[in-house]
Amino acid sequence: MTEQTREHVIPGTKRGHQGEKVEGYDFRGEFNLEDMLEAYGTTGFQASHLKEAIDLVKEMQDEDAKIFLTFTSNIISSGLREVITYLVREEFVDVVITSSGSHTEDVIKTARPFKMGEWDADEAELRDRGINRLGNIYVESDNYVWLESWLNSNFFPEFFAEEKMRSPTEVASELGRKIGEDGDLEEKDSFLYWAYENDVSVYCPALIDAEIGDYMFYYRQEQDNEIGVEILDDWDKLIHEALEAEKTGIISVGDGVPKHQAIMSNLFRGGTDYAVYISTGMEGDGSLSGAPPKEAVSWGKIKERSKNYTQIEAEATLVLPIIVAAAFKQNNSD
Repeated sequence: MTEQTREHVIPGTKRGHQGEKVEGYDFRGEFNLEDMLEAYGTTGFQASHLKEAIDLVKEMQDEDAKIFLTFTSNIISSGLREVITYLVREEFVDVVITSSGSHTEDVIKTARPFKMGEWDADEAELRDRGINRLGNIYVESDNYVWLESWLNSNFFPEFFAEEKMRSPTEVASELGRKIGEDGDLEEKDSFLYWAYENDVSVYCPALIDAEIGDYMFYYRQEQDNEIGVEILDDWDKLIHEALEAEKTGIISVGDGVPKHQAIMSNLFRGGTDYAVYISTGMEGDGSLSGAPPKEAVSWGKIKERSKNYTQIEAEATLVLPIIVAAAFKQNNSD
């Protein structure tokens, strides 16, 4: 009986595996951040995916790939705004695709701060006080009152006077220009300002899906019923961003429409050459947000090649600064 059960409990190894030894960073002696990140490769779990992401982003740069950076608006709500702005300011990325809240909150932050709050809050009380909660980040409603006033007095009239029908990339570029011109605004950490300065197109296919869309609605109702935003011209332009590049790489911070616009535009060229996803999406629901890079290979949106993509299943504030530090800042410090 003992020998029979042992075969089930301890079956033994018939053929070994030739993988690297699992080994983490040795904290004895003098600390070295670069060595610690290198050890991520043999740490296992998501640490190993993070090391793969760093290596892929370095390879994107070494191969002079056109880098598409995508992110959702909550990234700009958080302290990752400064990280995104660094990438745009230093011209490490060539194309930006984001959601509408990024525009709203980038402009607000040039004039008014977002503040740290608590996850566990009395939501009804916050509503009564005029405070909006984004996780543990609080945004006062007066910020949006200020934004509407600024747009109506400093942006919409001149912008729509030139042409009645505009594109989302034109909205982003003009917002960046206006931020730089307005002496009352702090432009140094604005990704829209630096995108304008460095001629980086900011695509936003769902531009109406935030307060800037609400305020355009009111402006059209009350001031000029002929204005509009047309998205097909931008889609044409984004497709050509991919088609005309010898190599492309995608860094997707979060999921949704921005991520899909990047991989879909690269479908027209036979797929992107590199892809790094930072995602908390769940694959099991079949959504695009939860779809891992390997699924995009089946659609032809990512080229089928060994070690050309990875996905870090993590919340972006934990890992994006590490990727940027290792793959951009340190990699370009010489």
